[in-house]
Amino acid sequence: MTKAPALLPEGLRDRLPAQAEAASRVTRALVDAMRAHGYGRVSPPLAEFRETLGGDDDRTARDLLRFTDPVSQRTLALRPDITRQVGRIATSLLKSAPRPLRLCYAGQVVKLRASQLRPAREMLQVGAELIGSDSVAAAREIVTVAIDALEAAGIGPATIDFTLPDVVDLLAGGPLPVAASVESLRDALDAKDAGALARLGAEAWLPLLRATGPFDQALADLRAFDAAGTLAARVDALEAIAAPARGRASLTLDPTERHGFAYQSWFGFQIFVPGQGDAIGRGGGYAIPVGETEEEPAVGFSLYPDPLIDEGLGSENGAERRIFLPLGHDPAIAASLRADGWQTVAALSDGDDAKRLGCGFVLGPDGPVEV
Repeated sequence: MTKAPALLPEGLRDRLPAQAEAASRVTRALVDAMRAHGYGRVSPPLAEFRETLGGDDDRTARDLLRFTDPVSQRTLALRPDITRQVGRIATSLLKSAPRPLRLCYAGQVVKLRASQLRPAREMLQVGAELIGSDSVAAAREIVTVAIDALEAAGIGPATIDFTLPDVVDLLAGGPLPVAASVESLRDALDAKDAGALARLGAEAWLPLLRATGPFDQALADLRAFDAAGTLAARVDALEAIAAPARGRASLTLDPTERHGFAYQSWFGFQIFVPGQGDAIGRGGGYAIPVGETEEEPAVGFSLYPDPLIDEGLGSENGAERRIFLPLGHDPAIAASLRADGWQTVAALSDGDDAKRLGCGFVLGPDGPVEV
């Protein structure tokens, strides 16, 4: 009886040597750029108790792939996001560490369900968190670190799209109250639907639809819209946060964008690159729960580079530095080649062939010889 081929669950896949090597190079470049800014790397476990991964929150629970731990008999879950784990570490194991606390991470996350734009359920997440402050200075730093990491990994040209996650609540609770529900208002703004705003009796909100697009013009439109000055501090802060990114990335603004910003507080941003329909990164300010009633401010970002790696980011021609070692070669010479950055492939029999084994060079009597 023929054994059936091994299959993987939908949304999961194997990464072959070229992809795995590319992912490793990209991860190393991203993390090294973050560490250069003083962010220490942490490595949380792949699975935790459901509660610590947000299993008590309905929105988060929808993303949790859960199972029962045979040891504790409690429900565990595979992490769908590493940011929450970093927050747990910061408020427990590192609760006495000086603030602001700078941490970075890289690892695989698993979603319960995939999206249309992202069919993969397992993906690489790399990010940085600055914990203990969500000030303008902290936000400027986190945006700068994100851009440095993108450049170090060769990701670009990038567009950074800023948003104000709490703008609707600020205005609806102040100078622009609406008779309809705030959720209906958000839906109309999300859809950029002027007709829906009119039907809700929210005509005063219509100018906000124009405050979207290239950063400088959108910011000017937002200032003009904010006649009462409710958003003045927010607008000034956005201008200051965006300053270090000028000339290094394209800047846009969509003040009412909320997709992917369920937990961000006063500012957020998404990172887009050409050819990708979905953002490859998101960040902003947020709060980490500490105990029952307290919270700690933080800013951070996460990058999801898998789609770019699949397209060749981080790839290199392995044959260029891959050398075939014939039978009887000198082990000392082979060791010196590896120390110099070569990949050595040793012959195990007379039938081994350099080209067939992906080598661009063969070790000859006088050193490497191109195949």
